[in-house]
This record gives sequence, structure tokens and C-alpha cells, in this order.
Amino acid sequence: MSKALKYIGQGVVYALIAVLLGYFSNTPVYRHFADDDAQLTLSLAHTGKHVRECRRRSAAEIAALAPNMRKPLDCPRERVPVLIEVVLDGRTIFRRSTPPSGLFGDGPAQIYENFTIPSGAHDLAVRLRDSTRREGFDYKREARIEFGPRQRFVIEFRSEAGGFIFAKAARPGGAGTEG
Repeated sequence: MSKALKYIGQGVVYALIAVLLGYFSNTPVYRHFADDDAQLTLSLAHTGKHVRECRRRSAAEIAALAPNMRKPLDCPRERVPVLIEVVLDGRTIFRRSTPPSGLFGDGPAQIYENFTIPSGAHDLAVRLRDSTRREGFDYKREARIEFGPRQRFVIEFRSEAGGFIFAKAARPGGAGTEG
């Protein structure tokens, strides 16, 4: 009889644990942002231009190098920082100069930021500088965007695609659209 009580006790404890896990897996409900807000996500990994241009080595410089190092061009590895600016309705909500990653400063600058904004129509401008210029930007995109409640809007950057890509991410229970 003692063995039977032991198994019944174990079953009760396991059932209680299962009920608690089931309850707390759905309760309390967590929301990333309020029901009437939208979320703007900036996500990019981009390498800036080289710090300086490649220079052609002289014949004497090439001859002085080891045979496996004899390249006609001397190109730096280091890249310039990437400056990005996000402007919403004429107000700058994000501006950052991000240094390149990597041991030699030759990797991509990586940025991932989320912004909670009120739903509705907004004027969005995104600008990026990835060169050695002091003023202005190399890439720009402006658009009037309609943000729905609880909608996520993503800004990506791909230089091979011509610059910024704006995309509406899927709403909970809905499909996303690219724009």
C-alpha cells in the first residue's frame, strides 16, 4: 500500500507542475508595445568605404617585399564609421556613428534599434553616410508611412539593392507587405 501512495503522490505533484506550467506559459499576457502604438525597427550591417584610397606601389617597393607579398596596390583594411540618422515627422529620433567591427576595423558596422511610435501616418526619412565626406549623406530615403496599431515596420539597408528597404512586418495573425 505504501508503494501505491507513493505513485499517487508523484502523480499529484506532476499534475500540479503541469497545470502551473500551462497557466504561466500564457498568463500574464506580455505585449511588446501598447495596442494603439506601432514599432519601428532599424536593422543593418554595412561596411563603410576604406579610410583612404589604394595607392600604387613603386617598382622599388614591390622588389623590397617578400615574393608572396608583391601586390601592385597597397590598400588599407580599415573602414570609416557608418553614420545613420532616422527622422520622424521632422524630428531626429536616432543619430549614431557606428565604428566598423573586427580586429582590424574592417568589418561591418552593426545597428539594431527599436522605436515605439504612435500609430497613424508619419513622414519618415532615413540617411546614411559610409564615406570619408564630412557633410551630407551617401544614401537617403524619405516616405510617408501609415503605421497601423501593433504593427512593426522594418528599415533595412542593402547597398547592392540600392540603399534602404522599407518593409511592413506581419501583424499578429496577419501577413506582412513590402513597401
